[in-house]
Amino acid sequence: MSTAKKGTIAFLIIVLIYTLYAVVYIYRTSFVVNGERYFVLFDDAMISMRFAKNLAHGYGLVWNPGGERIEGYTNPLWVVFMALFHLFPIPLSKTSLFLQASGAILLGANLYFVNRITLALSKSTLAAVFAMLLTAFYSPLNNWGLQGMEVSALTLIVSAALWLSLENLRLKRFTPWLYLLLGAGTLVRLDAAVPYLIILVFFVIFDPAHRRRHLAWGVGLFALFLGGQTLLRWVYYGDLLPNTYYLKMTGYPDLFRIGRGLFVLFQFTWQFNWLLFLFPLTLLFFRRDRYVGLLFLLFLGQLAYSVYVGGDAWEHKGGSNRYFSIVMPVFFVLFVYAADCLFKALAARVRADARRARFLAQVVLTIFVLASMVQFNTLLGEVRDLERWLLLRQPTFVEGNKETVRIALDLAEITRPDATVAVVAAGALPYFVDRPAIDLLGKVDRKIARQPAHAVASLYGIKNFRPGHVKYDYDYSLGQLKPDVIAQIFGEKEVARAYIDQYYTIGSAGGELTYSLRTDSPKILWDKVQLYNPAP
Repeated sequence: MSTAKKGTIAFLIIVLIYTLYAVVYIYRTSFVVNGERYFVLFDDAMISMRFAKNLAHGYGLVWNPGGERIEGYTNPLWVVFMALFHLFPIPLSKTSLFLQASGAILLGANLYFVNRITLALSKSTLAAVFAMLLTAFYSPLNNWGLQGMEVSALTLIVSAALWLSLENLRLKRFTPWLYLLLGAGTLVRLDAAVPYLIILVFFVIFDPAHRRRHLAWGVGLFALFLGGQTLLRWVYYGDLLPNTYYLKMTGYPDLFRIGRGLFVLFQFTWQFNWLLFLFPLTLLFFRRDRYVGLLFLLFLGQLAYSVYVGGDAWEHKGGSNRYFSIVMPVFFVLFVYAADCLFKALAARVRADARRARFLAQVVLTIFVLASMVQFNTLLGEVRDLERWLLLRQPTFVEGNKETVRIALDLAEITRPDATVAVVAAGALPYFVDRPAIDLLGKVDRKIARQPAHAVASLYGIKNFRPGHVKYDYDYSLGQLKPDVIAQIFGEKEVARAYIDQYYTIGSAGGELTYSLRTDSPKILWDKVQLYNPAP
C-alpha cells in the first residue's frame, strides 16, 4: 500500500473517531429540565443567539425586540449564520444543537488542513497523524468550538489560509483568494484582522516577485472588509466599534490590561508545561525558512494579541483562551514536526542501520506525543480535567447553563411578557425567558460599557480581573431602570442589596431558586409567586 493511500486511510479514521467523540461531547452538554432535553451554548454564544433569533423573527439585529440598537456581539457573520436556523420550526430547546453540530463539522474540516500543512512541511504521514490527533482532541478547542463559539469557523479559516499560503510559496504564485478568505474571517470576528495582517506583511516582505499584487489586493480587500463593516455599524448602530470593545478595552489603564495579559499567558504556559510550550523552538536547529517562519509568526501574533487585550474572562478554566485557540493547530503542527526532526536525528546517532533508526524514532515520537497529549489536556493539573477530556464528566459551563434555563422557565411562569428582567448571564436567560432584559454587566448597555472598571491595579487585581465582568452600575441599572425582576447580581452586591431591601421582595416560582421581585410591579403574576419576605 502506498504512503499516500495509508495517509488517506489514517485521515479518514481520525475524522471518524473525532465525529463520534463530538457526538458524545455534544450530548454530554445537554440536560433535562422539566422533562425536556435542552442543548445550550456557552453563554457568550447565547448572546449572539438572542440577536440571531430577533433578526430571524423580523426585529432586526437587536438584543431586545423593539429596544435600542446596540452591537453586543463581535461576530456578525456568525450571528447571521445562527439566524438561519431560527427560520425553521425548531424548538428553542434544540436550536443550539444545530450550531454545535456545525462546530463539529467545521473542526472536522480543519483536520484536513492540519493534515495538509504537516505533510507540506515534514512529508511524514505519522507526523500528520499526530498533529491531527493533538488538534482533534484538545479540550479547549472543543470546548469553544462545540459550545457554539465562532472559534470553530475561525480555526478553519486560519488553517485553510495557512495551507493556501504555503501552496503559494511552493508554487511561486499569487492568488487573491487568500485575502478573500482572510477578509471573510474579519466578518466572522473583527479581530481576525490580526492573522490577516500577519500574512499580508509576511508576503510583502518575503514574496518580492508578487509584492505589488499583495499590496494592491491585500490592502484593498482589508480596507473593503474592515471599512465596509465599520460603515454598516455606524449606519445601523451609530458606533464605530462594537459595544464590547468599549466594555473590555476602556475604563482602566492600558498597562494594567497588558500586564494582566502577560500574567495569564505566563499562567497558561506554566500549566501547559513551559518546556513543552517552548519545545517547537528546537525546530529552528533543523529548519529555518519562510515556511516555518510563517507558522511561528501566526502563532506568536495571536499570543501577542491575547496579551494586548488582557486575555479572556475564562482563564481560570485553564487551557488556551478564545483568542489563541484558533492557532493551536499551528502550534501542534510545529510541535510534532519539531519532535519528528529531533527524534530522527537522535535515533540516527544511536543506530547505524537506517531502517532501525527510523523505527526507533517513530516509537519514541509516538510515546512522546501521546504523553504530551495527556499533559496538554490536564488544564489545571487536576484529575477532573482528564475526566472531562475523556467525557467521563460533563464539559465546562454545562451546570451553569442548566441553572440559567431553570431560571428562565421559572420567570416565564411568574411574569407577564412585558416584564423587564435584570440579568448577569445575558445569553441563555434572555433567550429562553423571552422578556425585555437589562444587562447588568454592560455587554448590551452603552452607558455601563463606557464607565470606569471596578478593578484594582495590583497583582491581586490582575489575577482576579475578568474582562467584560468589571463594569456595573446598580444606581443606574436598578435605581433608574427599575427592573421588574432581578434574576442575578454580580460584584459589589452591597449597593444592589440596598435597592432590593427597599423596593423588592424575595419570591420563587415554587422551587428552590429565588428572585427579587419589585413590590409594586403589575407585571408580576403574584398569584403564582411563593413569597419569602412579603412587604407589610
